[in-house]
Amino acid sequence: MKWLAFLFVCLLAPLVQAQTLDKDALLQSIRDTRSAEQAAMQAREQQFLRERDQQQQRLAQARARLAQAQARADQLDAQFKAQGEQLAALREELTQRSGNLGELFGVVRQSAGDTLGQWQGSQLNRRFPERRDELEALAQSSRIPSVEALEQFWYRLQQDMTASGEVTRISASVVDRQGRSAATPVVLVGPFVALSEPGYLLYQPESNSLQLAARQPGGSGLVADFLAPREVPGDILIDPARGQVIAQLQRTPDLLTRVSQGGIVGYVIVALGVLGVLLALARLIWLQRVQRGVDRQIDDLDALRSDNPLGRVLGVIGSKPRLEELDTLELKLDEAILRETPALERWQGLIKLLAAVAPLLGLLGTVTGMIATFQAITQYGSGDPKLMADGISQALVTTVLGLLAAIPLLFLHTLVVARSKALVQLLELQSAGLIALHLGGGESRD
Repeated sequence: MKWLAFLFVCLLAPLVQAQTLDKDALLQSIRDTRSAEQAAMQAREQQFLRERDQQQQRLAQARARLAQAQARADQLDAQFKAQGEQLAALREELTQRSGNLGELFGVVRQSAGDTLGQWQGSQLNRRFPERRDELEALAQSSRIPSVEALEQFWYRLQQDMTASGEVTRISASVVDRQGRSAATPVVLVGPFVALSEPGYLLYQPESNSLQLAARQPGGSGLVADFLAPREVPGDILIDPARGQVIAQLQRTPDLLTRVSQGGIVGYVIVALGVLGVLLALARLIWLQRVQRGVDRQIDDLDALRSDNPLGRVLGVIGSKPRLEELDTLELKLDEAILRETPALERWQGLIKLLAAVAPLLGLLGTVTGMIATFQAITQYGSGDPKLMADGISQALVTTVLGLLAAIPLLFLHTLVVARSKALVQLLELQSAGLIALHLGGGESRD
């Protein structure tokens, strides 16, 4: 038993010693860790204190700069107020010294601007090109004009009035219809018209140049006579609107342009109208020839000819019908007249149809033109009238073309119908006279 107890003690002794050693090491480790943490905390505390001192220093510097800026702002504000008061005093002094010159300055600027607008498109700028710059400088000036500027303005006004009644000859660059520019002798009739040998010229304000008008006004034949050297006054047509009438003439479309504005419907109306007129004229010419043949036949009823309706009608009964055939004479004459009537009334229905269709086609063009106009309004709005001009032009032109085609066709149709009816009535009258002649005893008729 003692031996077992000794053996147990020997086995437990190292375990107790190991546990004692572990506890000492753990305690020592805890002490070392705590010391290290305290040292780190002290270091961070020292760093925080240093940074706090720096933040305080920077804050003091920022406050010092703010105080300097505020002082500078106060100084500038005081300076601004002082200068504003000084400026107001100077303006008041300027107003007192200028007196009525301020009103005069406003009137001069307004007058210069109005005059510049009136002279902008004047062809006298070719003679006096520097006057526009002078007026523009005077109209945009912010200073009271000097006496010299006022005198120059008065001189330009007097110069324009004097030049408005003069006929002068200058050499200027003229642009022809092909776009070529060449120096050409030009005659200026005041501010109204400019002339050269080819004809009237148009003034182009943008380029300060002259361009030959594509469409010359009536009386252009007087130009050559007016440009020739003379000692007595000559006749010439002038534009009282200072070139606006001639410029408007260039924008006025001619007949072919008007017709083209009607589109396909317009061309169809023109074609049908021309066809109807040609048919009507052809019928009138043919009926006139028939009328002459009938008149010759009336003058000589004894010699019946087959080149006219009356001769063919009277030829069905012969020159001496028997009395027993007089019962059927009227029927034969009526049949002969019926055979001649279709030839005399030929194409009347077609002419009438064309006269009725033309205004209907004009109405069709009006509807299609208005549809095109509303489509343009839907796509682009109504701000620009030029976008709607094509549809409106088509609507109006086709209506006019339809009426212009229908009105003469109606008159021609009426004339053709009257001529043909007159011939038919003449045939019936001569036939009735022939029957009465035979019933009366067969006497010859003059």
